[in-house]
Amino acid sequence: MQAFTVHQGLAAPMDRDNVDTDAIIPKQFLKSIQRSGFGPNLFDEWRYLDKGEPGQDPSTRKPNPDFVLNQPRYQGASILLARQNFGCGSSREHAPWALDQYGFRALIAPSYADIFFNNCFKNGILPIVLPEAQVSQLFDEVKGFPGYRLTIDLAAQVVIKPDGTELPFEVQAFRKFCLVNGFDDIGLTLRHADKIKAFEAERLAKMPWLAQRLL
Repeated sequence: MQAFTVHQGLAAPMDRDNVDTDAIIPKQFLKSIQRSGFGPNLFDEWRYLDKGEPGQDPSTRKPNPDFVLNQPRYQGASILLARQNFGCGSSREHAPWALDQYGFRALIAPSYADIFFNNCFKNGILPIVLPEAQVSQLFDEVKGFPGYRLTIDLAAQVVIKPDGTELPFEVQAFRKFCLVNGFDDIGLTLRHADKIKAFEAERLAKMPWLAQRLL
């Protein structure tokens, strides 16, 4: 998992309440057995005018020119500004996969659905919670100033606006530790690889029959 320390990026506004995970990545794309390739189908039903199916070449699709992420000023955005209850609905881990593979490193919203919130941390995305008034002001500034960029310093736990104003945010210490070090659940376990190997070797020495396989 990619570590998150300090990130500076273009912000894009998703100005809708209650954006659910089926809007983030529609159900037909969950058929894939891979963990990659979901970026082109992020917000698929809003992003394109034609219906999307797995395996389609995105270059053959009809983009919706009115959708925010299709607007030239937001191309390359890596910070998504959202409204209340972002990520509600079903608990599909494909939602943060799609956001990450599109290029988003962080989200800023007043609130998130609990399971989606947890899944973001496990997949290298930082979901920041700020007061609704601050989020509304960020929406106004992002829309008012093309090229609006924010800096997110996870160590200091602040969002830094272009004018230098710092917006502090809270993050649980263990989640912060994992993001700063780039540890997902597997990475956390592999920190103890030597101890695991030693345990397995000792167990096998004491119970050698465990190595036998049924034919």
